[in-house]
Amino acid sequence: MEQKVFITKTASFFPNMPVGNDEMEDYLGLIGGKKSRVRSVILRQNGIKSRYYALDKEQNITHSNAEMAALSIKKMLPDEKQRAMVQVLACGTSTPDMMLPSQASMVHGAAFDHPMEIYSLAGVCMTSIAALKTAFMSIMSGNSSNAVCSTSELVSPVLLSKFFNEEYNSLKKIEENPIIAFNKDFLRFMLSDGAACCYLEKEMSGEMSLEINWIETISFANQYPACMYMWGEYNESGRLKSWKEFDGKEMGEKSVWCIKQNVKLLNEVVIPLFVDAIEIAFKKHNVSPEVIDYVIPHISSMYFYNVLAKEIDSRGIDMKTDKWFTNLTTVGNIGSVSIFAGLDELVHSGRLIDGNKILLLVPESGRFTYGVVLLTVKYA
Repeated sequence: MEQKVFITKTASFFPNMPVGNDEMEDYLGLIGGKKSRVRSVILRQNGIKSRYYALDKEQNITHSNAEMAALSIKKMLPDEKQRAMVQVLACGTSTPDMMLPSQASMVHGAAFDHPMEIYSLAGVCMTSIAALKTAFMSIMSGNSSNAVCSTSELVSPVLLSKFFNEEYNSLKKIEENPIIAFNKDFLRFMLSDGAACCYLEKEMSGEMSLEINWIETISFANQYPACMYMWGEYNESGRLKSWKEFDGKEMGEKSVWCIKQNVKLLNEVVIPLFVDAIEIAFKKHNVSPEVIDYVIPHISSMYFYNVLAKEIDSRGIDMKTDKWFTNLTTVGNIGSVSIFAGLDELVHSGRLIDGNKILLLVPESGRFTYGVVLLTVKYA
């Protein structure tokens, strides 16, 4: 008999107090001492009303990435004896505190007091599903009887004005009114901080568990160039250059370390490929969308929420938005954390009944990778 795997616990952690739209630049700072020209436009489109930063208004970091991950894990498993039973830790993030040691090593050290098996997953939003699948496969294969899937993002320090001022000053030498490129500036008003986690076991536990029916990850990186990137820069010929190819002066003048996104490419392909991935997963597992009770789509903005709904409807897939659940507008776009922050809120909402089917949908615009997960609610 195939081993079943259940999500038996979930938790989220958000640092400090919610930050409203009018306060964002109080925390992130002003590039060149001027308010952003794109902020109001971006906020109208993304629909986000509040988010969380692991920063104070003096731009000091209040929580490290690993610390937020550890706090969410300790919230989920508050008893030291519970944490001492954990066998595997799989961590997803796109913004680790440092390049070395790995994210999982840092979270292990912050959250646990015993030796264990650890995995660090690299990428952007899809690190969440990659970590989940790593934990899932560990139990499925008989390698372990439980695992923690942890996701966390500390992106706000990368968005601080001080990291763009050198580029701004360089542009000022040749332009009277320098403007930081849209592909860099708009992400400052899209992304935020936090952590979320899941506890996976081979048996149901507590009053309610979520059986993991299947997890699909699908990459289209063979078809398109990188769309969202960091520590790199496209050159004049269209080649994505690694930070290792720049000298120190160029690193500052081009803000090579910052997160950037090709908005034109994003708008053209991210949603059609998203629905392609859904169709591939449904066909492989012979799933009819009519059986799904809740859909949790990770979307970067409410603009794409509506575009995704239209694309799904245009292909005759019966998944109307009255089945959808998102907390994007209140907690912000937290990258890899978003899908599990949404799941955690739904789990604790009191809405779920035995037998409900929950579909998790995660896109990653790094180089267009997608995750589709089906869960079934089980009551003891």
